[in-house]
Amino acid sequence: MMSKPLPLVVLAAGGTGGHVFPAEALAGELRQRGFRLALITDRRGDAYGGVLGNIETYRVRAGGVAGKGVVAKVKSLVMLAVGTWQARGLLKRLQPKTVVGFGGYASVPTMLAACFGGYKTALHEQNAVLGRANRLLASRVNRIATSFDAVEGLPSDAKSRVVKTGMPVRNSVAKLVGHAYPVLDDRCTVKLLVIGGSMGARVLSDVVPAAIGLLSDDQRKRLHITQQCRPEDLDRVRLAYDELKVSTELETFFTDIPERLAASHLLIARSGASTVAEATVIGRPCILVPYPHAIDDHQDKNAHAVDEAGAGWLMPEPSFTPQALAKRLDALIELPATLNKAAACAKVTGRADAVIKLADMVSELTASRGNDFGSGKQAA
Repeated sequence: MMSKPLPLVVLAAGGTGGHVFPAEALAGELRQRGFRLALITDRRGDAYGGVLGNIETYRVRAGGVAGKGVVAKVKSLVMLAVGTWQARGLLKRLQPKTVVGFGGYASVPTMLAACFGGYKTALHEQNAVLGRANRLLASRVNRIATSFDAVEGLPSDAKSRVVKTGMPVRNSVAKLVGHAYPVLDDRCTVKLLVIGGSMGARVLSDVVPAAIGLLSDDQRKRLHITQQCRPEDLDRVRLAYDELKVSTELETFFTDIPERLAASHLLIARSGASTVAEATVIGRPCILVPYPHAIDDHQDKNAHAVDEAGAGWLMPEPSFTPQALAKRLDALIELPATLNKAAACAKVTGRADAVIKLADMVSELTASRGNDFGSGKQAA
């Protein structure tokens, strides 16, 4: 007797790590559970490695419209229409049981085609405010998985379809969940990790060295700083630290950020969804400087959630001055108990089981009969 084919789940993702990392984590978990998988992405899909690089991948046209001029918006809408038509044909051929989108404009054509075609659908929202792509789709899908306790922008009728799963992290991060916070007292070296996302952040190169220069000689001697810099900023940042005689490791890109994060006492970074999730899952306190031009100000909302949980400190870019940062660092270096407490709060805030919860939600939806719109269960 021929065995029944395993269910096929299509993932719709692309763009930045915040959208791709949770898709990769879910792909790994679903594959372990025996699901067949396919990825529909945009032209950038050729670059994916890991689990996503080893599953069936299809590409469709996609184009974002936020922040563009009239002509560019028209072109993007045409690309969206073409991509939706392409995705419709792919889904008819693949016949998936469920289609899961991860936000970002790369996911929109596939998710629109899935909704129009009557397939079971789910979204995952990484931020504390619903992104524009997910906002467009939220009223149409069967399930909405969220990463934070409170998410702005959810439709008023979405309560029964929302499942709080948390933000899945890369496997390289998940492996470090059990690492204890490094011992910190008034004699230990204080390890700072400074990262600004995949391209770095100039404000961190401008402000952090200047703030370190305002600390006392004794405090600077206790510091070890690992900092990611843009290529054009690297030499001047290195010179600034050399003049201060501070122990540093500076690069334009680190391939082992999870391990460095686990070894650090404090993270200074932007507040993208992946950064926040990785810091809290590993349990490391952070000073977060939201990118001020982020669409829908989602980085500010993410940082507020961390600050309110006691897992870190929000410092909006306009008030992220050398003087303000030096004052904060001085207090943390002199009172290590504050960092230890924030690390404990971060650990509580992070959801190490997020990928399990997300996979459970997808499995339950896939196994349900029909297209049970609106019958989702809320999860704590």
